[in-house]
Amino acid sequence: MADDLGIEFMLPIGRWKGYGGDTDYQGATLETVTWACGLLASTQRLTVFGTVHAALISPLIAAKQFVTADHIGEGRFGLNVVCGWNEGEFEMFDATLRDHEARYEYAQEWLDVIKLAWSPGEDFDFAGRFVTVKKGRAHPKPYGGSRPLIMNAGASPTGQAFAIRNCDALFSNISSSTSLNETAQHIKTVRALAEQQGRRLDVYTVGVVTCRPTTRAAEDYWRHCIVDNADWRAVDNILAMRNITPQTHGVEQFLRLRNHQANGMGGLPLIGDPDAISRQIADLAAAGLTGIAVSFVNYLDELPYFCAEVLPRLVRLGLRTK
Repeated sequence: MADDLGIEFMLPIGRWKGYGGDTDYQGATLETVTWACGLLASTQRLTVFGTVHAALISPLIAAKQFVTADHIGEGRFGLNVVCGWNEGEFEMFDATLRDHEARYEYAQEWLDVIKLAWSPGEDFDFAGRFVTVKKGRAHPKPYGGSRPLIMNAGASPTGQAFAIRNCDALFSNISSSTSLNETAQHIKTVRALAEQQGRRLDVYTVGVVTCRPTTRAAEDYWRHCIVDNADWRAVDNILAMRNITPQTHGVEQFLRLRNHQANGMGGLPLIGDPDAISRQIADLAAAGLTGIAVSFVNYLDELPYFCAEVLPRLVRLGLRTK
């Protein structure tokens, strides 16, 4: 449906263990690279990302998997590099969750090896602090002579530096309390840092769309789903994993973060009728965003309406081509 209606990409969350609560939120998810292969074989235009925890898979195996997906999609596979934060997931794999800085140091070596495996050269050696490769060899190369798109959603200064150094796209978390001026300044800053390294960096965010014929209907549905029927135990479990509690952050800030987290794992709420949603997206574009990953409560019901009503308005605003 997304392919037929003109959506450009699909981006999955990478999860191995649910968050408990009444629903065991995200307790049942598909592995994202094989998922991407299936979608790429069934579509014509979509770019489909795989979301991969770097520390959980050998870089040479990963490089081969990504090339396989890229050939299935004839160049439409994208890689979302995740450095990891959920200690419970790492324990499942008997893997070490390194300290924050070391996670990105490892991910840098992991990605360096993958890029070497994708490069036109033949055998290669690599000797890093974490990764060693002797006479590495990888064939075939990515489809069409170009590598897959690479993205990262690092929020810390170290994470953003990793994305600026290595990636085509940085996904930045924008909340409802983030002003458009703050968003514009953030985008200007990270792009300037990328330009200093001779690189171009696209900046995206994640939005949770609740679009209905009237703003009142949209607000009522959002409140029904996100507030009245939220799995608050799961939300609190997610926050506790990040050491976010009333004791560590104070009650007021905790409640603000709690409400933000309940909205699609912290996505920017876009609520209203088609005109209002279009204006909100247009404001984000004016602030400098390249694009937005949108999610819905019920995709089969809500995606057709979004594409029929919002996308044509974005065309009329000059933000998309027909």
